[in-house]
Amino acid sequence: MAKVILASQSPARCRLLKNAGITPLRIVSDVDEEALLQKAEAEAERAGSSLPAASRVQILATAKTENVIRRVTREKAADPRACHPRVVIGCDSMFYFNGEILGKPHTPAVARERLRAMSGKSGQLYTGHCVADLKTGKRAEGVSQASVYFADFTDREIDAYIATGEPLEVAGSFTLEGRGGPFIERTEGDCHGIIGLSLPLLRTLLAQIGISLTDLWD
Repeated sequence: MAKVILASQSPARCRLLKNAGITPLRIVSDVDEEALLQKAEAEAERAGSSLPAASRVQILATAKTENVIRRVTREKAADPRACHPRVVIGCDSMFYFNGEILGKPHTPAVARERLRAMSGKSGQLYTGHCVADLKTGKRAEGVSQASVYFADFTDREIDAYIATGEPLEVAGSFTLEGRGGPFIERTEGDCHGIIGLSLPLLRTLLAQIGISLTDLWD
């Protein structure tokens, strides 16, 4: 039985965990991310401040984790004898570029506009993490950050990349580990966080709630 629930539909996050020796059970949360961020933005405005990228990704990562915890708790109540994973991991990523916070582009037009703007420039990728122990209720949170430096793209390369569909459903319109990798000249900071889940930070957060990452290996 899986020891970890990944509250994400991201194949990249799932692969990261599998390659690190942890095969998760994936349960996708049904959090209304847009509504949640709008509420947080309104609260920040009333306080006379803005909502930075690091806060946004942490809010969403925590919300995803809490959403899945509630669902698992209901399942436990319905069948107390059933076995369940011990840890829930929720993550969210956003790319900060040229004063804007960029999530998934969803459409070719938006992806094309972003990739043209990012050509030859750099930005910061933030990934929020929330880990929770279903047994004790303990949880820990943290945000990873990394700078990404892009090569100069040609329009032909941009069109070919968009045609694969890969950049449409990833934060910032690019991937480090996929077809977008050749267009990234270098990175600074947590490279795992760029892909969607920081393994070093995960180890640290698990330790904060009394769990060794090695105990979660398959």
